[in-house]
Amino acid sequence: MGELTLHTPNRADLVKRGLHLEYFTIGYNSLEGLIALAAGLMAGSIALVSFGFDSLIEVTSGVALLWRLRADVNEARRERVEAISLRIVGVCFVVLAIYVSYDSVKSLIKREAPEESLVGIVLAAVSLMVMPLLVRARRNVARAIKSGALMADSKQTEICTYLSAILLAGLLLNALVGWWWADPLAALVMVPIISKEGIEGIRGDTCCDDD
Repeated sequence: MGELTLHTPNRADLVKRGLHLEYFTIGYNSLEGLIALAAGLMAGSIALVSFGFDSLIEVTSGVALLWRLRADVNEARRERVEAISLRIVGVCFVVLAIYVSYDSVKSLIKREAPEESLVGIVLAAVSLMVMPLLVRARRNVARAIKSGALMADSKQTEICTYLSAILLAGLLLNALVGWWWADPLAALVMVPIISKEGIEGIRGDTCCDDD
């Protein structure tokens, strides 16, 4: 009489799962970024445009992680790819933080009020539901294969969740009560979060605690 055993995914299965998650993330963030940029430019919303740029940076990170996961069998190459990809994404985040700071302060000084954006509100709400699911799935794979790069990438997706919440609050306040300053202020709230991740990426900090 044979014993009943539970199937434990091996490393190859886990890496394949990670690849599938990255493909989905790249596809979703590409669509999200294009919609956010188009809607933001039409409405004159700095927070929405900044959110779109963040989504495109997520795509850059996702492509780097595809490279990283495909190099998983070669430990030396894996570490080199991880270091390079983190620094590239880190620089992108710092550039984004500078852009957001400049445009937000300019809008506050000139009192540039954005138009209402229903598309932006719906997009932020959908992202607020999708992003946490991606974070959890990718962190599970990262812990299983002990990948600091994948864990860092999932942290960027977690930041995207925070940005979705901030963006949604800013757009709703502008649409419902006419607080035009909520949009650039919401964008400014994003800056410390974006800057912190950019600096860590440039420094090459790849390891995250399981917590």
